[in-house]
Amino acid sequence: MSHFDLQEFGEAASYLRKPELELMARHTIPFDGKKRAWIPDDKEAYIAIEIREFSGDKVVVETKDGKTVTVKEGDIQQMNPPKYDLIEDMAMLTHLNEASVLDNLRRRYSNWMIYTYSGLFCVTVNPYKWLPVYTAPVVAVYKGKRRSEVPPHIYSIADNAYNDMLRNRENQSMLITGESGAGKTVNTKRVIQYFAIVAALGDTTAKKGGTLEDQIIEANPAMEAFGNAKTLRNDNSSRFGKFIRIHFGPTGKLASADIDIYLLEKSRVIFQQPGERSYHIYYQIMSQKKPELLDMLLVSSNPYDFHFCSQGVTTVENMDDGQELMATDHAMDILGFLPDEKYGCYKIVGAIMHFGNMKFKQKQREEQAEADGTESADKASYLMGVSSADLIKGLLHPRVKVGNEYVVKGQNVEQVNYAVGALAKATYDRMFKWLVGRINRTLYTSLPRQYFIGVLDIAGFEIFELNSFEQLCINFTNEKLQQFFNHHMFILEQEEYRREGIEWTFIDFGLDLQACIDLIEKPLGIMSILEEECMFPKATNSSFKAKLYDNHYGKSPNFQKPRPDKKRKYETHFELMHYAGVVPYNIIGWLDKNKDPLNETVVTCFQKSANKLLASLYENYIGSDSASDPKPGGKEKRRKAASFQTVSQLHKENLNKLMTNLRSTQPHFVRCIIPNETKTPGIMDPFMVLHQLRCNGVLEGIRICRKGFPNRIFYAEFKQRYRILNPHAIPG
Repeated sequence: MSHFDLQEFGEAASYLRKPELELMARHTIPFDGKKRAWIPDDKEAYIAIEIREFSGDKVVVETKDGKTVTVKEGDIQQMNPPKYDLIEDMAMLTHLNEASVLDNLRRRYSNWMIYTYSGLFCVTVNPYKWLPVYTAPVVAVYKGKRRSEVPPHIYSIADNAYNDMLRNRENQSMLITGESGAGKTVNTKRVIQYFAIVAALGDTTAKKGGTLEDQIIEANPAMEAFGNAKTLRNDNSSRFGKFIRIHFGPTGKLASADIDIYLLEKSRVIFQQPGERSYHIYYQIMSQKKPELLDMLLVSSNPYDFHFCSQGVTTVENMDDGQELMATDHAMDILGFLPDEKYGCYKIVGAIMHFGNMKFKQKQREEQAEADGTESADKASYLMGVSSADLIKGLLHPRVKVGNEYVVKGQNVEQVNYAVGALAKATYDRMFKWLVGRINRTLYTSLPRQYFIGVLDIAGFEIFELNSFEQLCINFTNEKLQQFFNHHMFILEQEEYRREGIEWTFIDFGLDLQACIDLIEKPLGIMSILEEECMFPKATNSSFKAKLYDNHYGKSPNFQKPRPDKKRKYETHFELMHYAGVVPYNIIGWLDKNKDPLNETVVTCFQKSANKLLASLYENYIGSDSASDPKPGGKEKRRKAASFQTVSQLHKENLNKLMTNLRSTQPHFVRCIIPNETKTPGIMDPFMVLHQLRCNGVLEGIRICRKGFPNRIFYAEFKQRYRILNPHAIPG
C-alpha cells in the first residue's frame, strides 16, 4: 500500500500503518543477527542483549546498560532484524519465539496499532482510550479488500468473513475471545456495525421503530443496560455470553438476526464485591434523568437506600448513567417495544430494589420469622401486581411437599432471606431472557435467508482466588472452544500437508483437550456426579466431594488434590488441569446453585400477578419437587415435570447447540488481550500479556500458519514445540 493510499484512511492512517519511507528506513539499520538476542528478565519478561562469548552450555552476554551476565544457552532467544519491527503478520518473522512476539506487540501498542495478525487470526490489545479507527471512511476502505491489501483491523476480519460467505456459499463464525476487560464486547459491536453498513438493505420501508440495520445495532445498548456491570477489571463488563447470528439473503443483503445468550451472572443481582456494581439499569433509573420513572417505581435517587445495589460502588468514572438511560430507552423504542413492555421491565427492576429492603425478625422463643414492617413489601407487591399479605405469608409459611402431601412449613429469618434472594435472582434472570427473546422477535423478518455469520462474545478462562460453580461452567465452555480452535487449525493444516504429498502421520490435536472435557461432561464426570447428588435430598458438600474423589482421584490425570498454599484465602476442594492452567475449585453451595430452588408458594403468587410481564415470566415454571404431583390431571403434570432441568444440564445442552452451530461454519478467530490491571492507556504488563498469549494458543497458532512450514517439520518436532508452548495440553 503506497503512502498515497494511506491518505484514504484520513485521521486513522497513523494508527494503522507507518508511511512507506519510515518503513524502508528500517532496512538500512545495521544489525548483527549472530550477536543480538533476548534473555528472560524478572521485570520486563525479556530484555535485549549482545552475545559476547560461548563457553560450554553457558553464554556470556552484555545488557544495554553495560552489565555482563552469564546465562544458559537454552535461555537465549534469537532477535529479528529491525526491518521486521512493527510487522503486521507475526507469522512472517524469521525467528518465531515468545520474546519476539511480545516485543512486536509492545512496539505496535506503543504506536497505538492495536490490531496485529498472527497467522490465521487477529490479536487485538485494549487501548483503554478512543481511537479514530472506526469511522465511515475506514469502513469504506476495508470493503471488499483482501487481507494482504490493507493494515490489520477487525473490519478486515469481518469483511473476509462476509466475502467468504458469498464466495464459498458457507455460513461463517467469528469467535471473539479473551479475558474480562480485553475488549471482546467493543470488537463484537464493531463487527456488527460493519455488517449493518456493508450489507444494509437501504430500503425506505422501515419496520416499526427503525430499519433492520438500526435495530441490529440498538440490540446492544438494550442488552448492555440489563446484562452488563462494572467489575474491578472492566467498567462495562458483559456478565453473560452471547452468540449473535446475522442472517443474509441470497444477494448478501441483511435478512434478519437472532441472539442466543449463556449464563447471566445472577448472584450480582443481590450481592456485589467491593469496587463493583450491580447491573447498569439500576443506576440509570436512579440517575433522575427520567424523573417520572422514580415516581412510577416509588424509588429514591440514592442507591444507598437500596441494599441489593449498594454493596460495592454506585458510580463509574467516565460513565454518565443519565445519558445511558436515554440510550437504553431510545434503543427499546427503536426495537419496537410497546410502552407496557418497556415499563414492565423497569417495574421489575424497581420491585427487586424494594424486595431487597424487606426486613424480617425472629419471633421470641420460636424458630419462626415475622415481618419487621411491611413498607418495602407493600411497594414491591404494588409493582409486581400481587397482594402484599400473600407475598409475606408465602415467604413466612410456604406450602412444601412432603411425600405426596403438602404441608405448611415455618421459616426462620435466614431461610426467609435466602428465599428472597433466590426469587430476586430468578426474576431478574427470567426478565433478561424475556428481553432477549423480545429483541429476537423484532429482529426476525420474513425476508428469505440463505447464510449467516455468527459472532461469539463469551468470557475467557477464569482463574480467580475463589473459583466456584460459575467458573467451572465458563472454563468448561472455553475448554470446548479451544478444542474447536485446535482442531480447526491443526486438522486443516495437516490436510494441506496430505494434499501436497508430504509424508505425515495424522494426529488430531483436538483430542489433547478431550481428557479434561470428558472429566467434566461424560457420564460419571464432575457435572453428572453433581446432577446425581442433586437428586438425593440428604446429599451434602462432603458426600459430593467424596464421590468426586472416588471416581476421579488417581484415575483422571486432570483431577488433582489441592497443593498446600499458605497464601490462599479460600479453601480448595480439588484442582483441575485446564488448557489454560491449573484451577483450584471450591464446591461450597454447588448443590443449591445447580438445583436453583425457589419458594414455590411465592412463585404461584407471581403466576397469578396482575403484572402481565411478571406472570408470563413464571407461567412455565416447573419446580424440582413437582415430579410426582398428585393433583388432578397428574399425567400431564408428570410429563412436564420430567423436563425440570438443573443449571448444569441446561448449560451442557446450550453448549452442545453452540458447538454444533460453530462446526457448521467457517471460523475466524479474534484474540483480545488485556494489557494491564489498571485500565491505563498505553501501558503493557509483559507477564500479563505473555500469560494470555500462552493461554489462548497464539504462539502455536502462528507456528502452524508459517509459510513453507509443512515442508520443514516432522511430527515429533511439531509435537515437541506444541508441548513446550502448552505444557497443560498434552499429558506426558
